[in-house]
Amino acid sequence: MLKIRRLAIDTHPENTAFLPRQGNGYSAEQFQALRKIRITGESAEILATLALVDEPALVEAGEIGLGEQAFRRLGLPEGAAVSIEQAPVPASLESVRRKIDGDTLDESEIAAIIRDVAGHRYSPMEIGAFLVACAGFMSTEETLAMTRAMAAVGNRLDWHAPLVVDKHCIGGIPGNRTSMIVVPIVAAHGLIIPKTSSRAITSPSGTADTMEVLANVDLREDELRAIVSREKAVLAWGGRVNLSPADDVLISVERPLRIDTFEQMVASILSKKLAAGSTHLVLDIPVGPTAKVRSQSEAVRLRKLFEHVADKLGLVIDIVLTDGSQPIGRGIGPVLEARDVMAVLRNDADAPEDLRDHALMLAGRVLDFDPALKGGRGFARALELLASGAALEAMERLIAAQGRQPAEFKPGAHIQEICAPRDGRVIAIDCHRIARIARLAGAPMDKGAGIDLICKVGAEVRKGQALYRIHAQSATGLGFAHDLAREDAGYEIVR
Repeated sequence: MLKIRRLAIDTHPENTAFLPRQGNGYSAEQFQALRKIRITGESAEILATLALVDEPALVEAGEIGLGEQAFRRLGLPEGAAVSIEQAPVPASLESVRRKIDGDTLDESEIAAIIRDVAGHRYSPMEIGAFLVACAGFMSTEETLAMTRAMAAVGNRLDWHAPLVVDKHCIGGIPGNRTSMIVVPIVAAHGLIIPKTSSRAITSPSGTADTMEVLANVDLREDELRAIVSREKAVLAWGGRVNLSPADDVLISVERPLRIDTFEQMVASILSKKLAAGSTHLVLDIPVGPTAKVRSQSEAVRLRKLFEHVADKLGLVIDIVLTDGSQPIGRGIGPVLEARDVMAVLRNDADAPEDLRDHALMLAGRVLDFDPALKGGRGFARALELLASGAALEAMERLIAAQGRQPAEFKPGAHIQEICAPRDGRVIAIDCHRIARIARLAGAPMDKGAGIDLICKVGAEVRKGQALYRIHAQSATGLGFAHDLAREDAGYEIVR
């Protein structure tokens, strides 16, 4: 038996265990690094990837160290006794091998794979093999099966209501923080909109990261349910309530490999909406030269796939193809995006018009789901709720209900302006490049890091005029971002 030692090591989303190489009572042949082991205690067990340790200060003989994820998931106190054994090879890996060979998998095979992924029985290499095989070819029926399986393995919320709405964007457009405006508008109208969102993985900020500037987003299920019952809405991090947990595991491998196929996108998004208890969804698909979807033909293909899978799942979906040619709003990064959102909700004169207009359009589409609003009056109702201050009041109630942040986050104090290299007109902004620069500045981990856009597409600029301002909370982050911006600022300017 070994005693648990909690180690402050973040190996998200992987469960990782640490065993001393010497004096652990096991031979090297029994337990090798990067192999899966089963850890069993009195009332719980988990699977974890093993790392062997040569530093006795980290883990001593007779101990097993658990990273934060493994310790939390096992749920036993530090010092509790556990036993370990080699984890069996998942039987579903045979289906993965078949997929690599080009076979089409049936629903039961895909369900078994997803259960094993969610149960952390696969190594990152094995997950990568599955994802690459699926990226090569995945049928519509396989996509549907994966969506169902991903929704089934985690928690499922049921709001016991015939109309539960949601709004989602496929991402890829910096500053597109419309959900934080749509949700309070819809809540002020009285529809149920329990918005659970992810944290950023490759973007400068996700909805959860931005909302966290204003309020607590790490809510337990009972807290989330109580808030929705009172306020009709929530803006929370979905990871805490365990919605489609397999998706989080898959994404952690997809993103470094830059795998983002339409089929996997559909399964990821719709599985989480199904798990969150949504019945009606407005989906924003931005289309642009540096967006995730780059042409109208791609957009049409993706829309048809979403519509087909949603229909089979019983989810009513309204898909909107929107302009993804440039960032939306001015701020990119949690604090700067939260500033823009609140400016729109307060009806400030200098609030970003593009963010306001985009959010109103999407809110109107969501409100059109309400049968009481006849003749497509959703947009007019959304405009009314924003202009009257009702949406702002709903947002303030939501912030209070989730727990207002005790301290005010501010933009990073380290600042560098990026200026136009010539006179001319801005004809294009590279969304991907701008996002990379903002991330190198420290967003979203550093809440105040990011980019403040000064000029958008169509602006006439003079040589030396500021195009945007980089904010960072450290000189190092500012240096990294500035170096990338000097290589290519992400702006195309023609005379």
